[in-house]
Amino acid sequence: MIRNSIMKLRGSIIYLVCGVIGWLPFHTLRILLLRALKAKISWKVGLYRGFEVRSPWKLKIDKGAIVGHNALLDARMGLTIGRNVNISNEVMIWTLHHDYNSAEFAQIGQPVVIEDYAWLCSRSVILPGVTIGKGAVVAAGAVVTRDVQPYTVVGGVPAKLIAFRNENLTYDLSDAVLPVI
Repeated sequence: MIRNSIMKLRGSIIYLVCGVIGWLPFHTLRILLLRALKAKISWKVGLYRGFEVRSPWKLKIDKGAIVGHNALLDARMGLTIGRNVNISNEVMIWTLHHDYNSAEFAQIGQPVVIEDYAWLCSRSVILPGVTIGKGAVVAAGAVVTRDVQPYTVVGGVPAKLIAFRNENLTYDLSDAVLPVI
């Protein structure tokens, strides 16, 4: 019982610390503190204010990725974000949720992978176990319940194919990061 209480207290402190990190004034400072919590993040990443991360030690973000204002990154089961990924404002990425068929309301989940050049538009929701393919676009407000194929555009609830994207992507989003925001 005491061990359980200590684990809850530890989890609460980490949650609070991660909440504070999201509101600090510089990307570099946010990255430094997340790295201190064992996140694997390139120095060339933009983490905009108000983002939230859960279990940063299970988070990997590659060069040129952008995480918008008030985005939620749930890495409790593992979250990998590739190069030059644009995660827009208020996106929610979930790796863990509750089993609605469980009599005990048990938690279930799987890792999420967002491959290079993917773009998750504002207020989209990615559910556990999903892979967003290279260069794919998730339209604003979409709810993604299964894998998204490379270079496709999906939208709606649940997300469905609505278009295809150019496969000749060469941009580097690390050049677009504003230092203080």
